[in-house]
Amino acid sequence: MNIFQIVTLVIASIPIIATLASLLKWDEWWIRASDFPRIQISAWLIVALILTGWFYDFSEIGHYILLALLLYSLGYQAYRIYPYTFLAAKQVLSVEESELEDDNSLSVLVSNVLTPNRQSHRLLEVVRQKNPDMLLTLESDKWWEDQLSELEPDYPYTVKVPLDNLYGMHLYSRLELIDAEVSYLVESGVPSIEARVKLKSGKEVRLFCLHPAPPSPTQNETSAERDAELLMVARSLDGKNKTVLVMGDLNDVAWSRSTSLFLKISGLLDPRKGRGFFNTFHAEHLLLRWPLDHIFISNDFKLIAMERQKNIGSDHFPIYSKFQYLPEAQQKKDASEEPDADEKQEAKEKVEKVK
Repeated sequence: MNIFQIVTLVIASIPIIATLASLLKWDEWWIRASDFPRIQISAWLIVALILTGWFYDFSEIGHYILLALLLYSLGYQAYRIYPYTFLAAKQVLSVEESELEDDNSLSVLVSNVLTPNRQSHRLLEVVRQKNPDMLLTLESDKWWEDQLSELEPDYPYTVKVPLDNLYGMHLYSRLELIDAEVSYLVESGVPSIEARVKLKSGKEVRLFCLHPAPPSPTQNETSAERDAELLMVARSLDGKNKTVLVMGDLNDVAWSRSTSLFLKISGLLDPRKGRGFFNTFHAEHLLLRWPLDHIFISNDFKLIAMERQKNIGSDHFPIYSKFQYLPEAQQKKDASEEPDADEKQEAKEKVEKVK
């Protein structure tokens, strides 16, 4: 084996290991970290395949094994990210012009502001441009609360949870919020918001705002707490028969096993499917981006618009979506997107693990 083949083997081994690690159900943070950069891993695998074809003559069985592992890994990564490309079918249908009705529309802007970020004027500019019915900020502390107070004449319904621990949360709404409640579902200091939102038509939408702590060496060493919070909410929902909106920074990517399980258990839909990645993190690093901020809906909504917004000085881009409530829409999931018995049991065990 010459030096070029050795270097190629090293280059190829890293994305193969990352792919195989992502198949494991282990909760350790360094395993679950492999769920995030699937786009980057796919690009790495393509480079490794080119190098393998260039430097290996396939005179040994090991060469074919390496090629097979690369092809399998690339195929698996493509399988995970494919639903979020323009090639896939749209899970949430686009609204027709004849179906537009202002009294039953709902627009939201979700923005992780990054607590040390002091460029509040940039977020306020986005709010003025998009004019959403609801604004959810994450990582917002008392300073951010003071800066955003100028919104309150237009957004009279508010839920404020200013915290200095990177888990502050503020909800501003021009639509009436009913029975708004702040909960700490899994960890003290990590809040969530639950409320009912009344559309102009009088229709009520059940709302959850979430920002669970991520698995990381500096916070939670496993994903158990994050997964449990997501699944506690998912098990309380019935997105196939109730009108629901869930939004926030879930500290998880759209194509991970845990988010997929959340969608299956909750019955909610992801409007990104069939439309694109909408990568919101990391705003400062073009080559290290993935979809970390989420807006999920029940099957009685259609999509009017979904847009990633410009950089506001945070490590996250804000994301904006506008929906049309249409009770006759009843968009259905594929059978493969329904939870089976094992997945229901897995969700139950994940919740029980942190109790």
